[in-house]
Amino acid sequence: MSKPHWRPLRISDLPAISAIATRIHPDLPERPEVFAEKLRLYPDGCCVLVSGDAIGGYALAHPWTQHRIPQLDGLLERLPEDADCIYVHDVAVLPEFRGGIARDYVATVEALARASNITTLALVSVYATRPLWERLGFRPVATDAELYAKLASYGENATYMLRDVRAT
Repeated sequence: MSKPHWRPLRISDLPAISAIATRIHPDLPERPEVFAEKLRLYPDGCCVLVSGDAIGGYALAHPWTQHRIPQLDGLLERLPEDADCIYVHDVAVLPEFRGGIARDYVATVEALARASNITTLALVSVYATRPLWERLGFRPVATDAELYAKLASYGENATYMLRDVRAT
């Protein structure tokens, strides 16, 4: 198996990433149409992790507005014209492909943000991933009632986090 690396997501990869999503996020299901829409709206932020012919993960990001979490399993319809962050919707990697790979994707998203004059990355940390995201420079944000209510759909211990790309 060759060293895993990120490459652009293709429409033909959607069944594989749906299968990975079902395995990694059994309690946070999303329809294949959600993945397809993100690819259509912002292909630059959509990647798959490959090693040889095997797909071992995927990552999806798109321009968005800070403190406004997209609805889980919801369609965006369009990207905001006043986007002030790149929202990392999901980074899902099968256990056998893990090991420093998220850092490479975050660097890709950071470059996209800088090219768009966007200074912030945003995400919702789920499960026990908050320490990983903190190591990658993301910081938890205090939540108001509206944000807290949206976080609830992402599961227990979901944390909204931001990263300033100017500081790196």
